[in-house]
Amino acid sequence: MFQTFRNAWKIVDLRKKLLFTAMVIIIFRIGAAIPVPFLEPGALQSMISTSGSLLGYLDVLTGGAFAQCTLFALSISPYITSSIVVQLLTIAIPYLEQLSKEGEEGRKKINKITRYATVALAFLQAGAYYIMLRNSQAVLYVDGASGVFAAVVIILSFVAGAMLITWMGEQVDQKGIGNGISIILFAGIVSRGPAMVGTMWQYIQLGLNGQTRYLIGVPVITVLFVVVIGFIVLMTEAERRVPVQYAQRVVGRKMYGGQSTHIPIKVNMSGVLPVIFASSLLAIPGTIKGFIDPMETGFWGKFLGIFDYDHWFYALTYFALIMAFNYFYVAVQYNPIEIANNLRKNSGTIPGIRPGKPTSDFIARVVSKITFVGGIFLAIIAILPIFVGAVSKMNIALGGTTVIIVVGVALDTVRQLESQMMMRHYKGFLE
Repeated sequence: MFQTFRNAWKIVDLRKKLLFTAMVIIIFRIGAAIPVPFLEPGALQSMISTSGSLLGYLDVLTGGAFAQCTLFALSISPYITSSIVVQLLTIAIPYLEQLSKEGEEGRKKINKITRYATVALAFLQAGAYYIMLRNSQAVLYVDGASGVFAAVVIILSFVAGAMLITWMGEQVDQKGIGNGISIILFAGIVSRGPAMVGTMWQYIQLGLNGQTRYLIGVPVITVLFVVVIGFIVLMTEAERRVPVQYAQRVVGRKMYGGQSTHIPIKVNMSGVLPVIFASSLLAIPGTIKGFIDPMETGFWGKFLGIFDYDHWFYALTYFALIMAFNYFYVAVQYNPIEIANNLRKNSGTIPGIRPGKPTSDFIARVVSKITFVGGIFLAIIAILPIFVGAVSKMNIALGGTTVIIVVGVALDTVRQLESQMMMRHYKGFLE
């Protein structure tokens, strides 16, 4: 990876793109430190102390900007949510499905719809966060400023920050190295690295003061962290190759086909989306618990308590939801019947399998098995921090979801740089 960046730096065009991307990341981190008027900095710290709440998850994705109530407190969460919703609606709404098949023009219209949905979701989230901050006595009213004015300023600041980040991500796609939204998300998560190191150092100090289990736990967690990264890289790059044989065809005086190739089916086809969906859904009860503060001995206290991050029911439900969302997302994105029809149109067959329905059934069985393996992989990575935290009694700052996001974005960025370098070094068929 470092060799790829070193080689890209030697190319003037790519060097400019790298510098532009670095400038956007710096602006993003500066905006994450600009406080919003009428709000007390760090007002949400007490509410997000529970790692299993939705607020804590959002704070990790924003790089700590959410807890400090800064300009980029919403980060790119409205854009991510709107993108997922529009992508799922593309399957359900015929108009959007037609736009997705119209090439570049259709993609531009879908992007415009996504931006409008991002604005609407940003206003909705900003309004909800304002109400939450007002209920927690975090809104500071200055003399001469009415409550309505303070609400308008706070909400508009949050929305403006979210849309500014979305625009910066699009600029990275156009003028930078690409994958802009993911790189901004990557920068926010990585910025929490020093906090994680500080937490580990505190555990080491506790171990030196007599609590020897921390002296054992910190090295074990560090080694486990490295092993998890290697495992994620392995499973992200893993794929099942279905062999395909194309028959020979005579067109005019030329003969085409007769070649052997394969259909690559990635083990982790859905990426980190099933984990994001499952964690967001399971975080709702914990967030409600933080809002209403029920009695622990009451019904609602006991019911919402089973959704605590360290409860066995949470881990079991988390596992089941990840598997369910993984199967759902693959079923939406991968159509075996369409693949079988395309193979038949191009005179392609899978050795030993008849064309048509037997081919689609065979591909469906292969996809089902791979989806199961991919779901198990995602579930293990997501639940592992819960298990390690329960055993070691240590609060791990970065969970499995964030590690998958960081590793995935890093691999995608390296692949994009390599493809751009390959395009620039390709001399063409005339030379």
